[in-house]
Amino acid sequence: MSVDLIRFIIFVAILGGLAVVALSIPAFRPYLRKNPLITFLLGISSGFPLTLLIATMTFWLAKVGIDTATIGFAVALGIPYTIKFLWAPLVDKLPLPFLTKAFGQRRGWLFFIQALLFVAIWQLGASNPQPGQMGTFAIWALITAFLSATQDIVIDAYRIEILEEEEFAHGTATNQFGYRTGNLIAGAGTIYFASNEGLGLGWATAYGLTAFCIVPAILGALWAGPGKFVDRFEHTAGMKVGQWLTEAVVNPFREFLTRHGAFLILCFVLVYKVGDAMGQTMLGPMIVDLGFPDLDYISANKLWGFGALIVGSALGAPFLLWLGMGRALLISGLMMMFSNVMFMILAATGNNYWMLVAAIVTENMTSGIGLTVFATYLSGLSSIAYTATQFALLSSFAGVGRTFMAGPAGIVAEKLGWVGFWGFTVVAAIPGMLLLWLLWSKGYVGSGIRQTDGVDERQLRQPVGAWRIVGFAAIVAGLVGILLAQQLELASSIMTASIATFAVGALLAWKGKAPKTA
Repeated sequence: MSVDLIRFIIFVAILGGLAVVALSIPAFRPYLRKNPLITFLLGISSGFPLTLLIATMTFWLAKVGIDTATIGFAVALGIPYTIKFLWAPLVDKLPLPFLTKAFGQRRGWLFFIQALLFVAIWQLGASNPQPGQMGTFAIWALITAFLSATQDIVIDAYRIEILEEEEFAHGTATNQFGYRTGNLIAGAGTIYFASNEGLGLGWATAYGLTAFCIVPAILGALWAGPGKFVDRFEHTAGMKVGQWLTEAVVNPFREFLTRHGAFLILCFVLVYKVGDAMGQTMLGPMIVDLGFPDLDYISANKLWGFGALIVGSALGAPFLLWLGMGRALLISGLMMMFSNVMFMILAATGNNYWMLVAAIVTENMTSGIGLTVFATYLSGLSSIAYTATQFALLSSFAGVGRTFMAGPAGIVAEKLGWVGFWGFTVVAAIPGMLLLWLLWSKGYVGSGIRQTDGVDERQLRQPVGAWRIVGFAAIVAGLVGILLAQQLELASSIMTASIATFAVGALLAWKGKAPKTA
């Protein structure tokens, strides 16, 4: 029995157990409500394309004899996911002919993008990559990545808008379950369809069948209805281009950056999971260095760890419901710090299988709780008037902290050794905890799920000012530079310039003067 099949069995068993528990414990019952079930369906369609592009595609290319240097182009497929906030304003505010009127803004965009994505995946599977003949395949792979990232923009916004306050955390968790279901289908499922050791259907048919994973989101969207999309200019006729651009592109940034504590919140989002991210970066190298057999690591991480991650994700919603947002963020952060202490003990103990299992289970359980809590927090920060743009921006910003700031992990491990390294990851998590305490003490983290009370119309009616517009543009340019520099491993000078541009833009957006009104 393959590892992926065992993981799938574990996954289904945990979901079945969760349904049983949900019938008896009130804090779990929202999992059985309509909207959390719908977000599970949305998650399946959101989760399958990235796995199909990265893990499954590289396996396929290796099977047909493509050299590893060429396969490395797959790194470029992550770029649309990283910078998707650039075109999120169009998805947020641009109506589509016929579709928006018939289905609403979110569902209209979802059905439109999914139709294109379905065609792109079929074409990708049919492009028959061979050594020296990769052009058509690469083009369809990039198109699929762009459409998949755009689908994520729509699904994330739609998920946030259909969930009620009391089911928000549960809907975020079930969305994660669905995402992992999509991962499993696009990974083990597609390979099983294609492989001669499975059904032997070939890669073109396998990719074509996997493309039907768009169907769960379609069914969920038809079940859910149009959601709570807010079009602030729905009844305004004759809007000028400049007005529309201000509303769609400038106002999402301005609305967020003019909130009380906005820059403290961004700093917190940036550093909250740095310690956890540093640990994840170096876990594999430490396991190899300690001499664990491959099968021990596979069973500990892919089976025990996978089960713990799903359980932790499921616990995250009632955990948040019991404690409120501020306490849940604090305690889940402290739990993730503690989990790294377990790896300190493992590093000191050496090659001990059950200590490895204990450390990985603890880490995955706490990470699962933290993932649900943090994803719910980011969702709650997004104003219902600019859901797609703000969530795309916040999730990209959080990714900077997880990747860029975790970069020095290898240097620290080399200098301090494994015990010292894991101790350092605990210390690295302290700034995030201090920022959280500061935000909480100033009232910038509420106990409820939604962290915004809506748009301040008076603030948005005020003139923006040329310097603030330049600041917003510099923020976007700097963030894009940071994300691309780390994604493509560009020169450090480009990274430095991007960070400087971002900092200057933030200062201008914050302090730039608006023009005087008569």
